[in-house]
Amino acid sequence: MLIRVEAVQDPRSGYYFVEIYLPADGKEPFVTTMPRYKSAAAAEQDTIAILAAGANGAGAMADG
Repeated sequence: MLIRVEAVQDPRSGYYFVEIYLPADGKEPFVTTMPRYKSAAAAEQDTIAILAAGANGAGAMADG
């Protein structure tokens, strides 16, 4: 399964939010966050960290 992560700047606040598309070529986002990031890079890095932590936690639960 492939996903697409896009950081988008909110025109009102100037902060960035994240859109996650599933499937990756989907036309509408599957998940959209609140605008809380000061840069696109920060939004993308945080999203990757959250997904990685979730994936690592899911593996630990399956092993236990």
